[in-house]
Amino acid sequence: MEFDFLPKLPNSNLDDRTFDELVEECVLRIPRYCPEWTDHNLSDPGITLIELFAWLTDQMLLRFNQVPRKNYVAFLELLGIRLQPPAPARTDITFYLTTYPSETYIIPTGLQVATLGTETMEAVVFSTDSPLLIGKPSLRHFLTSQTTEDSPLILRDQVTNQWTRQPDGTWFGNEQLLFEENPQPGNCFYLVMEPNEPIEGNVLSITFQGAAASPTGINPNQPPRRWEAWDGKKWQPVLLQEADDATRGFSFHEIAELDDDPAQIADVILHLPLSWPVASFTTYRGRWIRCVLTEPEGNQPSYNSSPRIISLAVESIGGTVRASHSTLIEDERLGISDGTPGQIFELEGSAILERREDEYILVTPPGGLPQRWQEVADFADSDPDDRHYTIDSLTGTVQFGPLIREPDQLERKTKIRSKIQQPQPYELRTQVNDAELRAFEHQYGAIPPRGSTIVMVAYRTGGGRIGNVQSGTLQFLRSGFPYVASAINHKPATNGADAESLEQAVLRAPRILRTRDRAVTAEDFEVLAQRAGAGAVARVHCLPATASTGGGIVRLIVVPQANTDAIAQGEGIAPEAFVLQPSLQEQILAYLDDRRLLGVQVLLQEPDYVGVSVQTEIALEPTYNNPLAQREIVLNLQIALYQFLNPLTGGLDSKGWPFGRPVYTSDIIALLQQIPGVRYLGPVLMFPIRKSGDTWVRQNSPEQMIDPGLLGLVCSWADSGLRSSHTINFITR
Repeated sequence: MEFDFLPKLPNSNLDDRTFDELVEECVLRIPRYCPEWTDHNLSDPGITLIELFAWLTDQMLLRFNQVPRKNYVAFLELLGIRLQPPAPARTDITFYLTTYPSETYIIPTGLQVATLGTETMEAVVFSTDSPLLIGKPSLRHFLTSQTTEDSPLILRDQVTNQWTRQPDGTWFGNEQLLFEENPQPGNCFYLVMEPNEPIEGNVLSITFQGAAASPTGINPNQPPRRWEAWDGKKWQPVLLQEADDATRGFSFHEIAELDDDPAQIADVILHLPLSWPVASFTTYRGRWIRCVLTEPEGNQPSYNSSPRIISLAVESIGGTVRASHSTLIEDERLGISDGTPGQIFELEGSAILERREDEYILVTPPGGLPQRWQEVADFADSDPDDRHYTIDSLTGTVQFGPLIREPDQLERKTKIRSKIQQPQPYELRTQVNDAELRAFEHQYGAIPPRGSTIVMVAYRTGGGRIGNVQSGTLQFLRSGFPYVASAINHKPATNGADAESLEQAVLRAPRILRTRDRAVTAEDFEVLAQRAGAGAVARVHCLPATASTGGGIVRLIVVPQANTDAIAQGEGIAPEAFVLQPSLQEQILAYLDDRRLLGVQVLLQEPDYVGVSVQTEIALEPTYNNPLAQREIVLNLQIALYQFLNPLTGGLDSKGWPFGRPVYTSDIIALLQQIPGVRYLGPVLMFPIRKSGDTWVRQNSPEQMIDPGLLGLVCSWADSGLRSSHTINFITR
């Protein structure tokens, strides 16, 4: 490994003799040490031996004038730099219950859900990161509005004086309109839940009973409405899929005609946000859900009359909680202390994840009470009485405080002993011996008493890119749990990263020395934000301050780590893989909060991703004109494009596409001409893919330059429905 990033300072040449000079020096010494050897021509075997040893000496001198890689690694160790362990992938796991809970039901932390294991691949295990509370929801208000606003100002209470709440929580009464008599886009109704029930992240089942003979005129398969919940910042979609709306857009009349439900009763299943705070709009307070009538798309019919309902009930049928790729290990006995400084113990697991508050070591002295010891990064600030220890997260090595002796203590101790041997009272000699000899030794951190039992209460292992599993793959509970019918991840797991390599640590070392664990400059914030992610953050860009942002605000664009295996398969990486998860945001902000200047506010955001789809024609060299070679070359071209147009591996230096840099047609031409077998190129067309609302739209007309904007990054991925893949055709003559 060559350290090209280091400054090229002048080096002292400790021995400048060359190979020719070494051979010449040996030949000149022959008459002195071996006068009978008179034939010094090049074909003589003795001259061959001289040249061999001169070559060996030359190699030794070359090594002598360099600082080897091992020494550089030793310098990193002296700086306290350790390789970062794997970062765990994270996702949300939804648990569904077998029955409605009569009271708040708790699914504890650490419940494990795994993928399907095979003979060739072990199951990937995820554990819940926090308890999941599934509450007993209660509807407080049913409100309607003519318009859709982020903060509703005009609300009408339709049922307080007309409906009666039954003992089972069902609201029942006269017919009520969900929208206006003549429905218009923007009409909506609100369901306000009781604020004191712990139903954040719950899966809510809302049961509607429609009024008899009330057709709506819509296509039940494409109802023009959307369900949302207020998460404290914005209205967030909560209807996971159309199949979760058994009312089919409140088409109760159509349901009755099909004889599926003569009573016209159907449920809507909503997956509520993990963060669902209590909010107040006008005079109403609670947790808010709304259903909005939207503009019809294309030939889709709209409502010609408002749906009518006569009863409404809500129940929790499950809940969603964050989970990480980890396996929990509890109460592992490390061993017995022998009372010596610097003791080392090995955990059975490796790749230890970052410890939580309830993950620590207990030391139980003989006949004493268990003592909780504290983990530290190093022993630099540890006093002899501090119950400290360190853990190497990569190897699982646990170490207690070492005893450090001064380098010149032998010489000093000799002088002390000579002074002790001088005539003086015995008591004085003993005091001098103990006091002065201990002055040359320092204990960093306490030593577990001899015979103490050392137990690791809990720790988690896991992490790595293998944890970036697809949606719907985490379905198998490792152990049964009462009333839990099933579990599934509706979103793919992201942000899993392998352990840091030595090359990455070498590049990280100079940045650590510059930042000194304090966020002051823009580079400091970038380095510390990337360090806070513990491998889950691939890139960070600090935006320059502007007059509009004002002082004291630092804006960071964060690109999370993603699995790049799909690039080698010719599929690319979709922007959904770079979503900045709330858990990762909280982790970064908490880390920067302890290191930023007082009064500085840190804001995190994702880049504005812009997709690029390339379409071109190529002509091959005559030797490649066979179907097998053509398929291979097309795959190589697609892989090169997906790799080049990528936030992690793109750009001219393959270190990620630069922030704000446009893509030019000449970039694509220069890239494709480097692929072996390509003789010449036809027209190269680039089609931008931009996000419109919640969907991606491919532009029909090509562009010579695609500019992602100041906060943008380009990416490319294969999606047959979107036509986002790269199309490469052959020129035939």
